[in-house]
Amino acid sequence: MGGDLLILGILFVIAYALGRVGKRVGLPTIPIYMLVGLIASPNFHLFPLSFKSADVELVAIFGLLFLLFNLGLEFDQDEFFGNAGALLLSGGTRIVINLGVGLAFGFWVGWGAREALIIAGMTATSSSAIVTKLLIELRRLANRETPVILGITVVEDVFIAFYLAVVAVVIGGEKNIWAIVLQLVISFAFLIAMFVLARWGGRVVARLVGTKDDELFTILFFGLALAFGGIGELLGVSDAIGAFLIGLVLGATRHRGRIEGFALPLRDVFGAFFFLNFGLALDPGTFGPVVYPAAVAVGLTIVVNVLGGQLIALQNKLSRAEGLNAGLMLQNRGEFALILATLASGAGLDARLTPFAGLYVLSMSIIGPVLAVNSERMGSRLFGRRRRRERDAVRDREAAEAIALMAGAADAAESAADSGLDDDVALALRMSSALDREGVVDGDLGPYSEDDDEFLLGKTVQQAMEQSDQQVQRKRDPEY
Repeated sequence: MGGDLLILGILFVIAYALGRVGKRVGLPTIPIYMLVGLIASPNFHLFPLSFKSADVELVAIFGLLFLLFNLGLEFDQDEFFGNAGALLLSGGTRIVINLGVGLAFGFWVGWGAREALIIAGMTATSSSAIVTKLLIELRRLANRETPVILGITVVEDVFIAFYLAVVAVVIGGEKNIWAIVLQLVISFAFLIAMFVLARWGGRVVARLVGTKDDELFTILFFGLALAFGGIGELLGVSDAIGAFLIGLVLGATRHRGRIEGFALPLRDVFGAFFFLNFGLALDPGTFGPVVYPAAVAVGLTIVVNVLGGQLIALQNKLSRAEGLNAGLMLQNRGEFALILATLASGAGLDARLTPFAGLYVLSMSIIGPVLAVNSERMGSRLFGRRRRRERDAVRDREAAEAIALMAGAADAAESAADSGLDDDVALALRMSSALDREGVVDGDLGPYSEDDDEFLLGKTVQQAMEQSDQQVQRKRDPEY
């Protein structure tokens, strides 16, 4: 196996080098690992590398399991159950719109009903891993829209669990309607039981898995992730959801932080194998028939999510610029689309789903982060001009009112004197009239000396007039 180990090592070194370059321009690692796998694929002949997908298939399955295991581990139950109403409104509305558009697009493509269901899932939900990394790297955790974004990803995680359960049953090939219903009942019962255990059984589970030995602790949760992946597969829910659910349960215990410390490096290494293996399975020769559908899917995803961001802003009382940030952040797609494509390939569905998913994820995982990085600048240009026009209109109206008051100051001064207004008010109006007569714009304060109260009040009036946008020749205010 010396040759295979050498090639595999070279591939990961290439992935490291390209990853360093990608980090500088804000790209996630998912498309980089896929591109490296494509370079080494037997179907790609431009580079003298040839590596078979079967050689890393088992390790790639570990990557799939740990991607979902960590997703369940990081699931924020307090955020979900503590703010369920608002989150379900924003996240649920978003999922329904994206799923509906994706399903319509899937039927338009015309590859079949089950294939349309897979395509709808690919385009319906964002990549929580990419979204979270971008929020951290762009330093937007303190933004007003960030809690909404994270809450929506939590709702989407729940949706993914139930959606994968439904998809696993639908694409399983069962024809008997009652057998399908029974399979769905078993799947949902398993999901609900694990959610209940995660919500109320954390203390019991913590006592069962607690040990001070780091090595044994790591072996334990690694074994649980694999075992529940197998249980999920046997129950017809899929191995990925089994791993997600045991991660959800372990994440509800007091050992969550300790498990994350050991599980994140495993996820990164095994996850790299998963994406590398997906790239190895791609054949550039099959891209031709799916280029147009993938391009349409990318365009639909961007448009629907930009508009959806404005709906999120309305639902959560955010500004339009913050809604644009949310929409462009949540449009990022990644591992879930590839997981669905892997399931579809294993079930023998249309072979075009694999290259379609590859092109779609490659495109979105490059375009998505670039748009997210520039979303604040785009929001400032799109919506900042309107705010500036509104501020200018208010300022011009106030200036016009001030000029109108000063223009009628002479008449107002005499009326004030006749009507017995306060002496200070009458003095101010009298000074305004005097300054107008004496040419205040030229800096002449008239016949008043620096010892007079009227001189001091005249300076204040002059300063106000110099700050007016309506002055033909403005003087710089010494205070500024």
